[in-house]
Amino acid sequence: MSLRKIIVIGASSGIGRKIAELYAEKKYKVGITGRRNPLLQEIKQQFPEQIETACFDITADDCLVHLQELVQRMQGMDTLILSAGVGEPDKDLSWEIDKMTVDTNVNGFLKIANWAFHYFEKKGSGRLAFISSVAAYRGGLHAPAYNASKAFQSSYAYGLALRAERISPQFSVTCVEPGFVATKMAKGHRLFWVVPVHKAARQIIHAVEKRKRQAFISRRWRLIAYLLRFLPHCVYKRMV
Repeated sequence: MSLRKIIVIGASSGIGRKIAELYAEKKYKVGITGRRNPLLQEIKQQFPEQIETACFDITADDCLVHLQELVQRMQGMDTLILSAGVGEPDKDLSWEIDKMTVDTNVNGFLKIANWAFHYFEKKGSGRLAFISSVAAYRGGLHAPAYNASKAFQSSYAYGLALRAERISPQFSVTCVEPGFVATKMAKGHRLFWVVPVHKAARQIIHAVEKRKRQAFISRRWRLIAYLLRFLPHCVYKRMV
């Protein structure tokens, strides 16, 4: 099944924007969403024939109303990629940052993911993809809520993938777990193996089209995920 109608949630900047642009270059119909309408309109001006926009925050009560209206305007969708998320350093364990992180990366994520799963379940086919993180594999000293939220996303995505496999071979769920990607989300002074945005977006699209259950961006980050999971606490605590 060719990908003709794709929706990218969180496409106003970063990885989501580049994914949307690459799909539009392939002449697919692409619906893009985000909180900053001027940035969405910039993309639409680049690809006026391919792009449809919907401006909303995934934490808003009416976000699904906007999403459903976008799907109707596009006359359906074949693929949904959920790239919206937040990640802020939190050295003081700020309640405001913790709440914002959970509201977006857990509650907002869950609302979109659950709705999209049922949409494709009813259709009997589709590609559903989530941008999680290698941070899902271990609790974090500098942003505990962020790591915990990514663990939720990866675990939920795995559960949906199991369900999708029982529904149809034409229905797939992909969990993408990047390491450091050269976006504003990549904060800190000890960054390594930083993946350019364009390369990350191309690899994500490849994983989604190939219906992979899991994809590390780039593949070498699989090693870091393994170390994060199995390093003894006495070693890990000295590294963070």
